[in-house]
Amino acid sequence: MPPFQRNWAFFLDLDGTLLDIAVTPEAVDPGPEEVALLRELAAASQGATALISGRSLARIDELFAPLVLPAAGQHGVERRDAQGKRHRHRFPVQSLRPAAGGIRSFASRHQGLVFEDKGASVALHYRLAPQLAAAAQRAVREAAEPLGDAVEVQGGKMVVELKPAGCDKGKAIERFMQEPPFAGRLPVFLGDDVTDEYGFRVVNRLGGHTVKVGEGASAARWRLENPAAARAWLAAWLDFHKRGQDQCCPR
Repeated sequence: MPPFQRNWAFFLDLDGTLLDIAVTPEAVDPGPEEVALLRELAAASQGATALISGRSLARIDELFAPLVLPAAGQHGVERRDAQGKRHRHRFPVQSLRPAAGGIRSFASRHQGLVFEDKGASVALHYRLAPQLAAAAQRAVREAAEPLGDAVEVQGGKMVVELKPAGCDKGKAIERFMQEPPFAGRLPVFLGDDVTDEYGFRVVNRLGGHTVKVGEGASAARWRLENPAAARAWLAAWLDFHKRGQDQCCPR
């Protein structure tokens, strides 16, 4: 892992990175330790800590209430900067409704599939029915066809999503890095899924540190075994920051 420095800006994916993956999206429940870790990271980094997630901003805030951090939701479709201003990708959300209805109907006919409507994007989870992976992916692709280039079908860990084209986690991080308090700091991005590869590539280009959590090929330059290891590493950075040393390199 890279030697710690005090000038880091943190960008953190949630499910599978900071938080352990649950069988359904609604089953994820951060404990007080995770909330406290984020609160301390934000304070130590002078506010340069942002959550970068496929979840909606509303759901992110529910998970970590009462803590409210800079965040990018729905893979960058919506973003809240450090001043609390919200930015949203221009996309006619209503055009997504017929496709969302078709995907929802497909999920209702197949036990184990979980449909998630995030507002400007939708997801079809098949963690409880892995044998339906190909069918779920096909259903989402077929629902997307009438929308043409306006949308993208994006795969992930046991999930396939339909979202507006032109948005990804890398673009969200890039925008944060142009704004205070992130500007001028060294970006550090932790992620676990294929959707995080966009962020890894951007942070690598900016000369920052990229950390893949878990297994699988990745553009990330460093790796941690699981979310527990990620939380421990972030806690170690906090300890380093409190000691005021220039750098340390824990095993």
